[in-house]
Amino acid sequence: MPLPPPPVRPDPDHIPDERELREDLAAAYRLIALYGMTDLVFTHLSVRIPGEGHRFLVNPYGLLFEEITASSLVVVDAEGEPAQKTDWPVNPAGFVIHSAVHRGRESAQCVMHTHTLAGMAVAAQAGGLLPLNQISMEFDGRVAFHDYEGVAADDNLSERERLVRDLGDKPCMVLRHHGLLTVGATVREAFYWMWYLEQTCRIQLAAQASGVELALPSAETVARTRAQFSIGPTKGWLPWQALKRKLDREQPDYKD
Repeated sequence: MPLPPPPVRPDPDHIPDERELREDLAAAYRLIALYGMTDLVFTHLSVRIPGEGHRFLVNPYGLLFEEITASSLVVVDAEGEPAQKTDWPVNPAGFVIHSAVHRGRESAQCVMHTHTLAGMAVAAQAGGLLPLNQISMEFDGRVAFHDYEGVAADDNLSERERLVRDLGDKPCMVLRHHGLLTVGATVREAFYWMWYLEQTCRIQLAAQASGVELALPSAETVARTRAQFSIGPTKGWLPWQALKRKLDREQPDYKD
């Protein structure tokens, strides 16, 4: 197989159109499924459509993530109600978390939420995330926590304010007794944070399962390591190109 051309660094001023967002979000759904981070037909990945008003792309309720395509994504308003004709239902109650974050934080163009085994297990631990590996250390000071208040639904609208308050300006949040959430200025950035937040949780559970005393690095080492990871508009762009090439080879119908 010939090598693909080197990826071109993204233009930080580029504003993606709806078609590009549909393909990227559909790719993210497929990748979440491919790497075992789904919960049947539940949870959402959403992205804001540029332009006036609050409109977002989200999955049709009832499709597996592996079935999502660019054209199947549904445009919804800020409450999760369909803003287009669709034969599939959407899940407004399940969109409560997303709508809160999208409306409360302008930089949160893309929001991803998962219920993974590792994420939910760490979300049940009082100690939160531990700096057990250099992957984990990137998250030092970059993960918020939100206490569980029951199933996120419209009967507790005030929780939206607390979700936004607890997230603050961080890219990641652990929803206690619930799961994981990440945000990004792009789909690729939100996916980067979700991928490595999930790996951090898996590393922690594996280390704890060994039953031996855990070795924790010094605070100085953690701070230095954290600073060595770059942040900015190109976050996650390089692995995202590789992942989309993989989908183009193996699941090209995600673009349909």
